[in-house]
Amino acid sequence: MVELERGYTQVYTGDGKGKTTAALGLTLRAIGYNLKIFIAQFIKGMEYNEIKALREFKDNVTIKQYGKGCFIRKKPSEADIKMAENGLKEIRQVLTSGIYNIVILDEINVALHFNLIKVKDLVEIIKAKPEKVELILTGRKAKKEILEIADLVTEMKEIKHYYTRGVMAREGIEK
Repeated sequence: MVELERGYTQVYTGDGKGKTTAALGLTLRAIGYNLKIFIAQFIKGMEYNEIKALREFKDNVTIKQYGKGCFIRKKPSEADIKMAENGLKEIRQVLTSGIYNIVILDEINVALHFNLIKVKDLVEIIKAKPEKVELILTGRKAKKEILEIADLVTEMKEIKHYYTRGVMAREGIEK
């Protein structure tokens, strides 16, 4: 297995488009180096096209979802909370397994925002990250505590979006 010389913690946050897309771009680059990637999707529970595409790279990429589906416009259920908590427990094991070079926690910031998990639990996971594992956290509304301990923070800022003109998500572009 290829090994990273040093792994860092990266955060992609903000109200603009492209957080998950940035993490998936990094995934594609890492596959080219034969790195092993674990993608944990919090909140999400649907069959997204990126999941279909990444199945082609099953030797390098493992994807697990810890959500029933996007509930963003309603209150999360007890089942949503339990799935996120169980996901975080599994992530602790994944990070230290020695199997993966990169661990992506997609929409983890949103899970924190909706109190599906506790900030202190995620901070503990970040601090326990092995030195040679890259950890990527995505999602809007990243907490201050997370931003402070991250090594790299990128904020996606929406300047203009055709959605405001009524253009819905397009196949192959936004979905």
